[in-house]
Amino acid sequence: MENKENYETWKIKNENELEGSSYKMKADKKIVSEFLSIKKIEGKVIYTAQVVNQNDGKPIEFVLNKEVKNKISFENLTHDFPKKIQYTKLDETTLFVEVLGENDKGFSYKMMKQK
Repeated sequence: MENKENYETWKIKNENELEGSSYKMKADKKIVSEFLSIKKIEGKVIYTAQVVNQNDGKPIEFVLNKEVKNKISFENLTHDFPKKIQYTKLDETTLFVEVLGENDKGFSYKMMKQK
């Protein structure tokens, strides 16, 4: 993540699922803050986030909104925050991420691919 020691890692679990996590490095130790997945279920693409020490440990699902153009928008408009997680590809190694709540207010950051 740009200007922060936050990381997100993904791996292919099978042809219908990606698994990931969000973490920080502290004293050379990986501290996971979020478990992530993207799955194709019954024709829908579902992004699931399970944040450590939030929501009683329960995962929150966000469904891909195929109507949104020029970005990938996962949405759960009934959730308090975030309601949308959006990814825009800026170039081959950079994503612009928007985490949005009510009235599309929230925060954003850039993520750069590490080698």
